[in-house]
Amino acid sequence: MAISASVMNDGRTELLAKEVTITNELGLHARSAAQIAGIAREGKGGVWLIKEDMVVDAASVIDILTLACGQGSSITIRVDCHEDLPVLDRILALVEKKFGEEN
Repeated sequence: MAISASVMNDGRTELLAKEVTITNELGLHARSAAQIAGIAREGKGGVWLIKEDMVVDAASVIDILTLACGQGSSITIRVDCHEDLPVLDRILALVEKKFGEEN
């Protein structure tokens, strides 16, 4: 579910945040956090993960782990600029594919 948008100079609206549910059995643990952080570091601007009222830097494994996201947790992935939409989409796909841990 998209929750944030930005209006581009040409009038187009681009979504800058998307919500996703952690569905893999182990939840968001060190290996999966490292995968997210690796992708987030490729962003030109800020890349953030949000759970309830906590907002953390998605480029930091330690910050991600503080969210304590077990299976079934909902998180929002947000980027600060539209140039990082491919980063958002790659993180979203990684979560949706259960971090490659399950068939």
